[in-house]
Amino acid sequence: MSGLLRLQELYQRIKPGSNNILIEMVRRVENSREAIQFLQTLESIDRYGRKFVVLDCSASLASEIIIQHVKDVHLGRRNYHYLLSGLVMDDRWDERVKEYGAINITGFRIIDTERPTVQQFFRTWEALDPAIYPGAGKPFIPAQAALVYDAVTLVADTFNRMLKKKPDTFRSYLQRNKGDSLANASRALNCSRNAVWEQGDRIAKFARKQSDLEGLTGSLRFGEDGRRENFTLSVVEMTVNSDIVKIGQWSEQTRFQMVPAKYVRLPATPEFEKNRTYIVTTYMEEPYMMMRKTEGGEEFTGNDQFEGYCKDMMDLIAAKLGINYELRKVKDHRYGNENPNVTGGWDGIIGELIRRETEVALGAITITSARERVVDFSAPFMELGISIMIKKPMKQKPGFLSFMSPLATEVWAAVGAIFLAVSLVLFSVHRWSKSGWRTIRRSTSVKQYVNDFTLGNSLWFTLGSLLRAGNVTVPRSISGRMVGAVWWFFTLILISSYTANLAAFLTVERMVTPINSAEDLARQTQVEYGTLNSGTTLDFFKNSKFAVYSRMWEFMNSRKHVFVRTYDEGIRRVRQSKGKYALLIESPKNDYVNERYPCDTMKVGRNFDTKGFGVATPLGSPLREQINLAVLSLKESDDLARLTNKWWYDRGECANADKQETTQNELSLSNVAGIFYILIGGLVLALAVAFFEFLYWSRVDAKKNKISLTEAMKAKARISITGEFTHLHHNSTVS
Repeated sequence: MSGLLRLQELYQRIKPGSNNILIEMVRRVENSREAIQFLQTLESIDRYGRKFVVLDCSASLASEIIIQHVKDVHLGRRNYHYLLSGLVMDDRWDERVKEYGAINITGFRIIDTERPTVQQFFRTWEALDPAIYPGAGKPFIPAQAALVYDAVTLVADTFNRMLKKKPDTFRSYLQRNKGDSLANASRALNCSRNAVWEQGDRIAKFARKQSDLEGLTGSLRFGEDGRRENFTLSVVEMTVNSDIVKIGQWSEQTRFQMVPAKYVRLPATPEFEKNRTYIVTTYMEEPYMMMRKTEGGEEFTGNDQFEGYCKDMMDLIAAKLGINYELRKVKDHRYGNENPNVTGGWDGIIGELIRRETEVALGAITITSARERVVDFSAPFMELGISIMIKKPMKQKPGFLSFMSPLATEVWAAVGAIFLAVSLVLFSVHRWSKSGWRTIRRSTSVKQYVNDFTLGNSLWFTLGSLLRAGNVTVPRSISGRMVGAVWWFFTLILISSYTANLAAFLTVERMVTPINSAEDLARQTQVEYGTLNSGTTLDFFKNSKFAVYSRMWEFMNSRKHVFVRTYDEGIRRVRQSKGKYALLIESPKNDYVNERYPCDTMKVGRNFDTKGFGVATPLGSPLREQINLAVLSLKESDDLARLTNKWWYDRGECANADKQETTQNELSLSNVAGIFYILIGGLVLALAVAFFEFLYWSRVDAKKNKISLTEAMKAKARISITGEFTHLHHNSTVS
């Protein structure tokens, strides 16, 4: 009866003379057998025409009808389209419906699983024990159950708001029914159809005032006439090899709106035509696909015009499949993004596949969920991820003080401080200890006590031990020997560590990179970074939930100039920015560019994500499975690895330069210039000190012997040269 009422309402809504809706035949059926008989009648009338069938029944009966339709060999498949009324798409469907296919199924859903309220409910529902709560443990609830859940939620919320606003709302009713609680009083309610509760109108008004309550089926808002408002119905379809997919939505405010166009996935036929020429569309990008350079004036035609990784791979695939192919460039020079302004809803290579303008798409085409909905992909022939490209920093050659690099500046300062501290401690303990003094007899009756560890000797002993030079003077006291022992152990470890690191710092030319990871990029603003202004890399940062990548997207989105139209533009910007711009680029392209002249770029850090390139075919193409098997076979036989080496590294232009740099490990004069400077400086300083000593003692001798400074200097010079010692005195001969 309810189905007839809905059909009557549908007839009433059709405007007279309207050609938008034309109902040709109506049949009431009790089971799937009667429905199939009705469809067979339609088939006898029009075998090849398109047929739109509206099913107004439960999900279980609809499943059975569709399954029987697919099994019936006398019924067509591709020219049927089912529209299911009601909310049966929210109900549990027979899994066999997805296994069969080739029939479009469209229906409506009121439960939006992407809403946070629904997701939170399903998390709670899955955690419950199915033995106690039947149906729990799975992320599923039928539409009728969801509506009941929302109704109870609305009633509970209405009562809470009423009692919060006026706690004694039901007091008079409770007193009349001599109840002590609302629960007890509710037992006396008359629930017959003609009964009227005095509080019912007030409760209904409170319920209609609700404006912000969210349920499983959307906003729980009602108009003055009691009809629900502001709810949304999703229009979904079930296609072969896919789950239920949303294609549009309806609401009272916006009415019906389409989301990206729907695509029917047809079953692939197992056989394909061999010895036939297939059209293969490609995108020109090094080193995947390039135009071949002319040699000796020879001009190439056909597929010989092209070369690259994908060209060689397609030759191997064609040989395995026994087919011929013709390469063509994509017309609009794009890989393919959703574009409602073009036929099929996609541009680029993907659009040509959808419109069946080509049979195979070849190139660096990233496999994504959105593209997977509209075309078929083979297994990935290359794994990749988003990486960072920066300008290669200049190598820092060792300076004349490079010998100090093995230890940090603060370590050198600490060594200097501990050197002075040990010298003072050694000097002090020998002053306090009796054994640190020795006796010198000046005569039989005179003894003199001498301490060898003066302040100067203590400094000299500590310095000699540090430089592994040895000392004539050694500690005599126990405490002094303890100080010496720990100092020798300290210098042993220090000198060993210094020597171990010295060779590496003197022989290796280091590159100091300002950026080494995504975290480094995100936490600074001096080096700008960007990516292509469209594509999968941009979508990755735009949709990422990770804090680091979200901050990077906010940075890029606030500076629109960091985006580039092509990778070539971005690479030029990296090379010309003097280290102030980093490009977020797919890792294979990054590796390839780094191997090309002028060899001034480099990859830093790890890849941000993991994805793959695949060979694309139209939905349901018989080539898909065969190409997939061919790609897997090429990977297992290492043919694809050999192609990678051929086009990335064997033809690289930077390998020889890197090899020369790594073999120059001998020490040059510039590596050790610092120690020569220190030695020469020390010698010059020693000569200067000796000269001032000469002047000082010459002046002392002049005063002592009462002669002129010139005579004293001549005498000391004679002594220094000849080694003869003479006494000097004023106006007297030398005796």
